[in-house]
Amino acid sequence: MGDPNLFNLQNPDVPQAPREGAPLAHRMRPTTLDEFVGQNEILAPGSALRRAIEADRLPSMIFFGPPGSGKTSLAMIIATQTKANFRQVSAVSSGVADLRKVFAEAEDERSYRGRGTILFVDEIHRFSKAQQDALLPVVENGAVTLIGATTENPYFEVIGPLISRCELYEFQPLTIPDLVKLAGDAVHNRDRGLGGAGHEFDEPGLEAIARASGGDARAALIILETAAELAPDEHKGIVPLAIIEEAIHRKPVFYQKGGDLHYDAISAFIKSMRGSDPDAAIYWLAVMLTGGEDPKYIARRMIIFASEDIGNADPQALTIATSVSRAIEFVGLPECQINLSQGVAYLALAPKSNASYRAVSKAMKDVEEEGTRRPPKPLRGSSYPGAKKLEHGVGYEYPHSFPGAVVDQDYLPPEMGKRSYYQPAQRGFEKELARRLKELRKVAGRKDPEN
Repeated sequence: MGDPNLFNLQNPDVPQAPREGAPLAHRMRPTTLDEFVGQNEILAPGSALRRAIEADRLPSMIFFGPPGSGKTSLAMIIATQTKANFRQVSAVSSGVADLRKVFAEAEDERSYRGRGTILFVDEIHRFSKAQQDALLPVVENGAVTLIGATTENPYFEVIGPLISRCELYEFQPLTIPDLVKLAGDAVHNRDRGLGGAGHEFDEPGLEAIARASGGDARAALIILETAAELAPDEHKGIVPLAIIEEAIHRKPVFYQKGGDLHYDAISAFIKSMRGSDPDAAIYWLAVMLTGGEDPKYIARRMIIFASEDIGNADPQALTIATSVSRAIEFVGLPECQINLSQGVAYLALAPKSNASYRAVSKAMKDVEEEGTRRPPKPLRGSSYPGAKKLEHGVGYEYPHSFPGAVVDQDYLPPEMGKRSYYQPAQRGFEKELARRLKELRKVAGRKDPEN
């Protein structure tokens, strides 16, 4: 007979003890809640999620957070503790037909054995809308308790009806102390870890591993195992920091274009420039570039920012941003990162004004709420036969015929009155524009806005 640990006839998807020689990250996957490291906010003793797991009364839920934060590990702990029928599918390789087989089995379990089914869907964000739609009826009628895991923000990647039927639990990157404890446990664990291998890691070494892993438990254990393998046999005892640094090579970057960190990073990038912090803005620029973001996308956002958040407080900002965009086309990566950095520094330090953004937003709102009006007759086109008969252009005052090229004339429909959309800020060049606008209004007999 084969190894009885390889297959569980009652719950074939329940994880079994890892074979000898499996990667350390797999061997050290926690098997109980007490072994689980991190996520104290949602798994602390007495918390709603922990009580639900311990009582084996789970709602449908979605775990979301960065790689290596424990989403799959927690699902596997649930698999070993639940009395329900546990099934696991990967959204990468499973289709609607695979789901229907699970649903049919779940109905049989409920009808003939009175037992529920927990379905764990790893990388649920990769399911199409049709696949996600297929989950709705069985989740809603209770035939299946869904546990989904995703590295993405579910509000971007999971359909609304499915989200509304699930509890959402956000997993955070593991902290440095969490990762030091995790790595230390792996060093001393004789059954599944490195215990007995003859290598030790001191506190500075474990902290170096923790810092390099970017909050990812899997990355920390991979670095730890690599360092142990790199350490020569004659170096029994404390593994030198130089070997650990060799194992680290570089910090992992977990960034996916179109993913959650994509949206978070570009948001932090824009907000850092808006907050006039060039150092933070350039850091987020580096995060995006290292993660493979398209430089043209970054440049487009810079062009928008130059008008939305700087505007006429520094009209040169738009020229700088568009020049960066052109430079990217000529230069390309990796050199264009210097062009981007130059532009980002300029935009971050430029005086800020959102007057242009507020002006067009206010005007758009008026058009949407009040409809489109025709221009006053003096402003209408008058260069075609019959225009004069319709009185189009009649009464138009040519500004260049007046001192200062300014004349008291209505440029908005009369029924709109004297509205003001553009209100320059008292910063940068817009301060000068505000002075000019005030003078022009005075000459033209138009009043300054109250706000």
